[in-house]
Amino acid sequence: MAESWSFLDTFESNFRPLVVVELAKGTKKETIEWFTKRIVDKKANGGAQLLVKPLVTEKGEENIYLVGASHLRLLLGAETVGLVKECNDNSMRTFTYSSRKTFRDFADDNHNFLTMAECQYIIKHELENLRAKDEKMIPGYPQAKLYPGKSIVRRLLTSGILVQIFPLHDREELKKLRHSWYGRVKVGYQPLDEIRCYFGETIALYFGFLEYFTFALVPMAVIGIPYYVFAWEDYDKYVMFATFNLLWSTVILEVWKRICAIVTYRWGTLLMKRQFEEPRPGFHGVLGINPVTGREEPVYSSIKRQIRIYLVSLPFVCLCLYFSLYVMMIYFDLEQWALDYHEENESNFSSLMLFVPSIIYAVVIEIMNRIYRYAAEFLTSWGKKVVYSSSLNTNNKYFYLQFNFLNCFASLFYIAFVLFDMKLLRQSLATLLITSQILNQFAESLLPYWLQKRHKKRMKKRMSSLKTDTDLTLVEQINLEKEMGTYFVPLFLHKVL
Repeated sequence: MAESWSFLDTFESNFRPLVVVELAKGTKKETIEWFTKRIVDKKANGGAQLLVKPLVTEKGEENIYLVGASHLRLLLGAETVGLVKECNDNSMRTFTYSSRKTFRDFADDNHNFLTMAECQYIIKHELENLRAKDEKMIPGYPQAKLYPGKSIVRRLLTSGILVQIFPLHDREELKKLRHSWYGRVKVGYQPLDEIRCYFGETIALYFGFLEYFTFALVPMAVIGIPYYVFAWEDYDKYVMFATFNLLWSTVILEVWKRICAIVTYRWGTLLMKRQFEEPRPGFHGVLGINPVTGREEPVYSSIKRQIRIYLVSLPFVCLCLYFSLYVMMIYFDLEQWALDYHEENESNFSSLMLFVPSIIYAVVIEIMNRIYRYAAEFLTSWGKKVVYSSSLNTNNKYFYLQFNFLNCFASLFYIAFVLFDMKLLRQSLATLLITSQILNQFAESLLPYWLQKRHKKRMKKRMSSLKTDTDLTLVEQINLEKEMGTYFVPLFLHKVL
């Protein structure tokens, strides 16, 4: 692989922009020159060997840069990140440039061999793994210190020099995807393969799971309707329904594991090699030698890691768990107050008041879950000092599951196994579930859609008021996308349209 970088030319005068880099306005010229040089410099010199050009606006400002790569560079990058592709013999193998002819649909002039999501992931990977060599600081900013092994992009972000990095949408491909995905009124499955090619495997699997889970809940909903409509006193019927739910939830989970394995194998992510995974950009540590791979990469003291875990992370987790229990006890006090109020008044208003504590508690749970998620990410990144992104995601799940489980289910366990109040359990479960679904739908669908529509309308007015001879197609698109929200997924941060 090292020989490939030395004798193959990866430069192209005209290239397709795939990623946008936005620097802060007023960034010093020497900083821009140094950063762009590191992007285009050869791998042997510590660069990313990518292509970059400024986006000149109507005011002549150059704080936005378009990053791309030649077809050859993307193929070499695919080998670096360990992409798995299908071969002519129907097997799945890690892509290597030397054996490129053995892979299905490969041709020297076929620029669609790598999907758009894969190309953007390769560029994102190379940018994030730009690390300082001999630099002691960011040129032009003495306060922005560097040391060998420090991520350049992370330092630029924390110093406020780099505003953001995001993938650029392909408007034509997006229109095709919109038409086949939700542009037509029809009953059918989602085009997961097309979603995967454009947005990547993570988002495709997310929508695939939503589709599967929706269909899997239909039998439970059909059987559960009589239980919800009729208040039966024979609790054996509820035991039968609970047993069915338990068995059915196990079945649908195991079936999804099978479907997920089939899909990820076909997409190549199931076999993607992890032994060559690069250290994550946020990892802090001086350069050292990895004893497993023998490569030079940042290392961190295990003693310092353990101190941060037991003196900071663990007490903070215990404090959050105690706070969850404290909020739960407040919820039960509200439930008792609502019940006493209903017994004294016996009106329609008092009947509605019985649901108010559960609704308030559901809202508080959602707020606390979001806070806990950010806390888990911070504790994992700061306290664990894990080297690889896959380990970071695993530790994030570990922390978040502790928070989420106690926060969401502690009250239900208390009602069921301590109070033995089936009526309150049914009321609380239904209220918590319905309120949670409404809040999630609003936060994930309605609110982003409304904000994006409002922002897009405002941007179009601004662009139409400009009087210039410059072609504003690309400028308008980038200005629209740079202020959009993001999907926080492990693979990449995709702008929301």
